[in-house]
Amino acid sequence: MPGNRDPGPSVRDPELYEELRDEGNSKQKSARIANAAANTSRSAVGKKGGKAGDYEDWTVDKLRDKARDVGIEGRSTMNKADLIRGLRNS
Repeated sequence: MPGNRDPGPSVRDPELYEELRDEGNSKQKSARIANAAANTSRSAVGKKGGKAGDYEDWTVDKLRDKARDVGIEGRSTMNKADLIRGLRNS
């Protein structure tokens, strides 16, 4: 039935589910977030994990390895500043 947005019994926080659907999120994403919020405090859901170090603290070898993983061309001739710029823009 069009317009029926009943999340069903598997969604533990129907109010949050509806808010997320109104924002334009998919059914699956809304259900996942609503259930995660029901399992923990709402303020803890969606918080970022650990902090990554700044690229400036990385060695050139580590930057080149990361650039290879990302697929940056010409990384073997780049200096540290070029590698950092390439990684930030990829």
